[in-house]
Amino acid sequence: MSPVTATVGENRWMPGLDPTVAARLKLSPDGLLPAVVQQHDTGEVLMLAWMNAEALHRTLTTGRATYWSRSRSDYWVKGETSGHRQWVKEVRLDCDGDTVLLQVDQEGPACHTGTRTCFDDGRLDAVIGAAA
Repeated sequence: MSPVTATVGENRWMPGLDPTVAARLKLSPDGLLPAVVQQHDTGEVLMLAWMNAEALHRTLTTGRATYWSRSRSDYWVKGETSGHRQWVKEVRLDCDGDTVLLQVDQEGPACHTGTRTCFDDGRLDAVIGAAA
């Protein structure tokens, strides 16, 4: 099954989303794309979440990071219940249109476990590479 793509004249799968943005998206077969979330001023990677076209549209038009919960099959606005809001500063699509980068101003911890980032749980042992 190939990823869902939209063309400028065919925006029915992505209502509300700007047709030029929709035309660039390559969603997974389940209609999602990963969203890498980064602190805008430090570059710190905070978390990875999932978006569908509507979550992306809401994020672009509200200034608040909105995601799709795969477990609850529902939208969630980061910080709506916890108070740990994400204020959108910049949104970018990668070169393939299959991943979005959100640069945000994070209030409080980004991770649902209470840590600053979802990547605070320890580094894995790996051989460190070096350029030639």
